[in-house]
Amino acid sequence: MSWIDRDAALDALTVKPQTLYAYVSRGRIKSKPHPDDPRASLYSEPDIAALIAQRRRSRSDIASAAIAWGDPVMETQITTVRSGKLIYRGQDAVRFAADASLEDAASLLWQSHLITPQKSPKLESPASTGKARVFQFLAERAASDIPAFKRSQEALASDAAELLSGFARALSGAKGRGMFHQRLARYWQLDPEGTDLLRRALVLVADHELNPSTFAARIAASTGAPLAACALAGLSTLAGPRHGEASARALSYLKTAQAYDAKHALIKLAETQSVIPAMGHPLYPDGDPRAAALLKWAKLPTELKRAIRAAEVESGQSANVDMALAALCLKLDLPDGAPFLIFASGRLVGWIAHAMEQALSAQLIRPRARYTGD
Repeated sequence: MSWIDRDAALDALTVKPQTLYAYVSRGRIKSKPHPDDPRASLYSEPDIAALIAQRRRSRSDIASAAIAWGDPVMETQITTVRSGKLIYRGQDAVRFAADASLEDAASLLWQSHLITPQKSPKLESPASTGKARVFQFLAERAASDIPAFKRSQEALASDAAELLSGFARALSGAKGRGMFHQRLARYWQLDPEGTDLLRRALVLVADHELNPSTFAARIAASTGAPLAACALAGLSTLAGPRHGEASARALSYLKTAQAYDAKHALIKLAETQSVIPAMGHPLYPDGDPRAAALLKWAKLPTELKRAIRAAEVESGQSANVDMALAALCLKLDLPDGAPFLIFASGRLVGWIAHAMEQALSAQLIRPRARYTGD
């Protein structure tokens, strides 16, 4: 990467110093200390060139590019990815997850003191699997809850707390007490070490900026829909194979590697013309910090470490959080559906946070389409 000084950056951008500093603070242009002057900085020339190129594109071209890992399209105070780190309202998510519970994450992201309801809502006719039960729970609540339109943050936070507690009950299919990770750990009969790893995993996946499921939740919230309906929109989007099922494919790879070896598992993927799952992430060119932390905390057996390393070498990328979740579930001997349920349970907090932020803004999300037909 090439770097230029402030004067050259200002000349190239034709902006005032304040605008340049704003680009840096928003993560649009990387900067580093000047090696010869501790009071000055150098600025990334490729980032500046990308900004200049963006100005030359039409508004429709910019909008099209933004849809797929492009520039930010809406403002939020909840979460961002900056300099290779995931940030929850100003806090490093990995450091936060070391000690926090999912309820702590909810309090932070919702900006509300979380009061857990004394009783979790009961399902009239619970479905047979945890995945089916959480869909059923949110669908029933979505059909009966009060719309979020023109409600206060306190009222929305109360609804949100009920949803989080009810989700735990729906997932386990039984009454429970304690925090979310404790209730889920009892359901899966985890020991204290497994329970703590589950707690950390739930917090690490609580939110991740404007991913597809979160965007779906915000769109629902912009119409004034109940929080449960917004969460249901997020859960439905997560169910897609290109979003929430990535960990299931990673789990399949790791199981094959366990049964045979990593080389055999990679050959099987090549024979079916399947890409190696859960490798790399567009927002983390230097590696997913959530995966790195979770894999470090999990202390995986040697065979799983070798399988993940082989996939990284073959793909030329680092494992992402979906691979880490799959490996964690194998270590804890959890059922095949556990990676999806852990991801959905943690991300429920993020969906609700974004739904609340969108609902309180009172702005309808209604983009236009560019017609390309006859």
